[in-house]
Amino acid sequence: MSASATIERWAERFDAFQQRASDADHSDGSGGSEWLSALRRDAFDHFRDQGFPSRRLEAWKYTNVDRIASTDFELPAAGDAMPSRERVEELSVPLFACSLFVFVNGTFAPALSTSRAVSGDLHVESLAALRGNDLESLRGSLAQQVDTKIHGFAALNTCFLDDGAVIRLPRGQAAVQPIHLVFLTTGRGDTPLATHPRVLIDAEEGSHAVIIQDHVSVGEETRLTNAVTEIKLGANASVDLILLQRECDAAFHISNTAAQLGRDSRLSIHTLSLGGALVRNDLAVVLGDTGAECKLNGLFLGTGTRLVDNHTLVDHAVPNTTSTELYKGVLSGNSRGIFRGRVIVRPNAQKTNAQQSNPNLILSDKAEVDSRPQLEIYADDVKCNHGTSIGQLDEEALFYLRSRGIGPAEAFMLLTQGFANEITKALPAPAVGEHVRELLLTQLHRDASASRGEAA
Repeated sequence: MSASATIERWAERFDAFQQRASDADHSDGSGGSEWLSALRRDAFDHFRDQGFPSRRLEAWKYTNVDRIASTDFELPAAGDAMPSRERVEELSVPLFACSLFVFVNGTFAPALSTSRAVSGDLHVESLAALRGNDLESLRGSLAQQVDTKIHGFAALNTCFLDDGAVIRLPRGQAAVQPIHLVFLTTGRGDTPLATHPRVLIDAEEGSHAVIIQDHVSVGEETRLTNAVTEIKLGANASVDLILLQRECDAAFHISNTAAQLGRDSRLSIHTLSLGGALVRNDLAVVLGDTGAECKLNGLFLGTGTRLVDNHTLVDHAVPNTTSTELYKGVLSGNSRGIFRGRVIVRPNAQKTNAQQSNPNLILSDKAEVDSRPQLEIYADDVKCNHGTSIGQLDEEALFYLRSRGIGPAEAFMLLTQGFANEITKALPAPAVGEHVRELLLTQLHRDASASRGEAA
């Protein structure tokens, strides 16, 4: 399918969606939805200008999205199947004790959700409900962090801005338990579905929360998840965000996360990519006031023919800011991993402290990793370093374990798990770390069985 035909197909989807959405935006009778309609229309104009990114762009050099562009995705409909609460609990374990907010194919599902850990003025709200009842409260905060002029997928997400999670952390308040957002996609037979999840996190001065953004799937059908998360931290605010992606092997997952940090605020983002056929994570953080600090941790697993591409950008815009970044890749089968981490230190950003590291573990002869950490330093009184490594399991360590009576397969898994533990044990929700370690071993066992021609 030609690029122009692809754009026209999405234009048809957008025109139909925009009419339905405009009616919903006017449901409060305020007539104030013009800015939101204009926001969507501008985003589609940007998408029409850009189209889907091609490999001619340096940022997409290693990631071919032709399979996404050529697939005739439909948008979810009201009649799509709804999973049972038991199924959601099964997928959410061991995290179900948290405040749970479930979105099925992008739409909030109150019957599958619970909010018993949220109290006081701390709000987790449905974007669709706010559009219908308090649309004006979103003006000035929605679509402020991600630039749709340069991110084609983010532009497409904004075109279909419909529902999602809005988390407001009032001044001085802290969530007593992790807030668990589950974005669950279901299949529709032979019809591929595209969902566009949206998350907005607004943390006021001195607030704190641990938030889990969890992307899961039911069924093995082809699907596209195109997510955008925007974060704004006030002075002394603290947010720990876990981005957990564990969708089926036929899923395409694109995510774009952008954050703006205020004075003495702290943000940690843990990106865990454990599923999908093609995964692309774009993450941009602006350290916009003195004393701001961010920690970016990542673990990506490649099995089969999966491609996982992580692009990060940390912008030290002012003096006296700190960033640490550790991304680890585990690649087996015929998979491919990409890491491009860019750190910018602006001319006036003296006393910057920035560290970046990307060690990768290759478990098969056909797996590949392309790693490119970058530092762009325009100030002279800074402390910055970066590094990368690509290697295999230590043969001496394997021999040591074998000599202690541990079988080859178990020794292999123990050392691989040990490599990942630095990331999983640093998670602010220990139950997530335990679950990730189980998923890691399960997928590696499956990949090893497949390479031997055994049943999974």
